[in-house]
Amino acid sequence: MIRIRSLGFKSSMVLAAAMALTACDPGLQSDPRRAEKVDSAEAGYLAPPALESVQRTGARLTLVGRALPDADVRLGSPDGEVVVGKAGAEGRWSVVVPIQPGVRLFGLSMTRQGRTVQAEGYVMVSEEGHVALLRAGAGAWRLAPASSAPRILTVDIDRAGGAVVSGIAAPGAGLNVRVDRVVSGGGRADDDGRFFVALKDPLSRAPHDIQVGGEGGEDQVTIPATPPLALTTGPVRSERLATGWRIDWVTPGGGVQTTLLLHGNRR
Repeated sequence: MIRIRSLGFKSSMVLAAAMALTACDPGLQSDPRRAEKVDSAEAGYLAPPALESVQRTGARLTLVGRALPDADVRLGSPDGEVVVGKAGAEGRWSVVVPIQPGVRLFGLSMTRQGRTVQAEGYVMVSEEGHVALLRAGAGAWRLAPASSAPRILTVDIDRAGGAVVSGIAAPGAGLNVRVDRVVSGGGRADDDGRFFVALKDPLSRAPHDIQVGGEGGEDQVTIPATPPLALTTGPVRSERLATGWRIDWVTPGGGVQTTLLLHGNRR
């Protein structure tokens, strides 16, 4: 599991912007799609909203998810951009987000009967229309089509080099992960074909070849593993790479995590 170290700076502007994204620690390992109805006997707990799918129409994305019935749903970014929607009687909601240059992060929350609940993670939207849920101390949960062959979608790295390789494969497929041709982890895709593999050893500060192989084939990508610099002007910094995007972002605990969002045409 990724371990996030504290930052060496005390920028109140950056921390305030990070707090604006979320009011709670999104590092919980719950399924981000899961939003259960609250039983009257459990009225003290409200299940958080969840993001399930995305559809693109031109320069707009329609995000679809689950929340409690009749809850007000809100996506808010630190720069003041706000998108709102409302869950129906069955708890399903959708909001339209315009595609804009660069990478944006949103905090997802819902309000019902005067109570507001924050979802796990930050919703990331890129200018290509890619959408992912960034999770502190865990691998990003990327919305992407199913695949019968392993595909590496994201790699998350903390400042100490701890890393998680995430992607999709055939449901239940057994997988192994190699770093520079040395086995560094393994696991099995879940029933939806998603996998999140924490590497056994920290990545050194250098480019690395990451391979995921198993049932259905193999995928490979070369990634940089340099730690992020301190963020002093905002809670997120993005950089376009040949393989996709590098996103350095402030976690609710005040650390910095790097998410490498990988494009499909990277070879």
